[in-house]
Amino acid sequence: MDKNNQTTWAESAATLVAVAAGRAPADLVLRNVQLVNVQSREVLDWQVAVAEGRFAYVGPDASHCIGPETQVIDGGGQVLIPGLCDAHMHIESGMLTPAEFARAVAPHGTTTMFTDPHEIANVLGLRGVRLMHDEALMQPLNIFTQMPSCAPSAPGLETTGFEISPEDVAEAMEWPGIIGLGEMMNFPGVIAGDAKMLAEIAATQRAGKTVGGHYASPDKGIPFHAYAAGGPADDHEGTAEADAIARVRQGMRSMMRLGSAWYDVESQITAITEKNLDPRNFILCTDDCHSATLVNDGHMDRVLRHAIDCRCDPLVALQMATINTATHFGLERELGSIAPGRRADMVLVDDLKALRILRVWARGALVAEDGAVCAEFPHLDWPEDARATVNMGKALSAEDFAFAAPEGANRVQAKVIGVVENQAPTEALTATLPVVDGVVEGEGPVCQIALVERHRGTGAVVNGFVQGFGYEGPMALASTVAHDSHHMIVVGTDRAMMAAAANRLGEVGGGVTLWADGAEQALVELPIAGLMSDSPAQEVAAKATALGAAMEAAGCSLNNAFMQHSLLALVVIPELRISDLGLVDVTKFELTDVVEGHE
Repeated sequence: MDKNNQTTWAESAATLVAVAAGRAPADLVLRNVQLVNVQSREVLDWQVAVAEGRFAYVGPDASHCIGPETQVIDGGGQVLIPGLCDAHMHIESGMLTPAEFARAVAPHGTTTMFTDPHEIANVLGLRGVRLMHDEALMQPLNIFTQMPSCAPSAPGLETTGFEISPEDVAEAMEWPGIIGLGEMMNFPGVIAGDAKMLAEIAATQRAGKTVGGHYASPDKGIPFHAYAAGGPADDHEGTAEADAIARVRQGMRSMMRLGSAWYDVESQITAITEKNLDPRNFILCTDDCHSATLVNDGHMDRVLRHAIDCRCDPLVALQMATINTATHFGLERELGSIAPGRRADMVLVDDLKALRILRVWARGALVAEDGAVCAEFPHLDWPEDARATVNMGKALSAEDFAFAAPEGANRVQAKVIGVVENQAPTEALTATLPVVDGVVEGEGPVCQIALVERHRGTGAVVNGFVQGFGYEGPMALASTVAHDSHHMIVVGTDRAMMAAAANRLGEVGGGVTLWADGAEQALVELPIAGLMSDSPAQEVAAKATALGAAMEAAGCSLNNAFMQHSLLALVVIPELRISDLGLVDVTKFELTDVVEGHE
């Protein structure tokens, strides 16, 4: 039996054969269901028998598997589908620990997650990854961990709390829950043949595991082909049909994501629905899901409904959320389908379009019913040093957030980060901004943005400008969720409140706070690494919802605008980002000046 209380096939084989042959009774039999067979893409009037947490018999009549102690369930003619799999995601984006994230998604039919904890890796290094990995293995769901590949994501353009080395990757490949290498975000490094990046990929391939990809560039010419040659097996950064097609043509799986703020399924799924490409090379995922999305809207069930609404055949969409994912990670014989020998992960739904989740079983045990969990989701005892990670070095003042103008300037031509709704990329904008008492001021739609160093206590603040949030009146929003380096991002229209918001996060040990009219309007405490809370998902979601309402009251009407805020330091996605080293031009992967000229 492995560490998460799931018997291996070898341990269960004799029992599974005996149950299928009718020589031994099953633990559980489901009758009167319409079973979706994702192997053959058809719906069958079949029954299933489960023993030791695995499917023993899947066929027309399981009556020979029933004994005196067998639990027999009548499915009422409802549809039985495999447990849903999220192929690429970051638990930290839900602001929850693995235990609370699992508790939140179980009622939505998600039974398997492939997670990349590179957020915590930037704050706590390999030790943080191990903490996430260990709590993941404690859960009643299947949570496989991808060893983060890029901390920092772009060496030379940011400074992280810790760095991940090829030796770290090689060590992690021996851990029981590691399934592969997390998204290789340093695509310029791979394209340039960087020895460190290639060493990490090589260590993963030597271990026989999967290399995750991340090619965040529209250039599908020679650089893209060079990246594909570097070994990534998948990619989730596509935003258009041509991106999806290019990836599968190079032997990658195209992962199409629907997160809280990333809407990239509709624009790519036409590769299947209109171009008729082989759907087995396409996979659905979430990437980043906010806690409020999980609680109020769903998880992989939400993605599946969306794909169906985009005119995808429901059975094809279901394959992309189950068997395709399992096959991609080399787990087709272990999960992803309702078939003999596999883990008994299954979901009873009302039909294949509405997909109302009625009951969820993971490893043969009922974990959720009618929206409520009915299983334990154990917590790790997170150490104190994982809860004390906001080290600003000093209390900040309004002066720390002043952008000094060139001497003698009355107005400046400034580069401005442009936020794009429902997209990870930003735009490189310019604006003419006024100078008052030697300080450049935001004007109209242009706000100030600052990155506060919080790992080493340097007290450093990098200032710049951002447009697209629509904030009005004096306000500030500060967050220690700042992908991927996870310093602190502060966006505001009032420097005194920017300082107050930043200092508040120093007091509470991390999280998100919004200030307006001189007072705190919303706070989400995230004491673990400044990224997560071990409070119940409903509590975190309620605070996150209140934060969203406060952002809207401050003038922001963007969908899930906090996700855009949290990515403003992600220096591997074009076009402009901010880091602790300055403003970054991601189209060139180099630091650039904020001020282009002045008058």
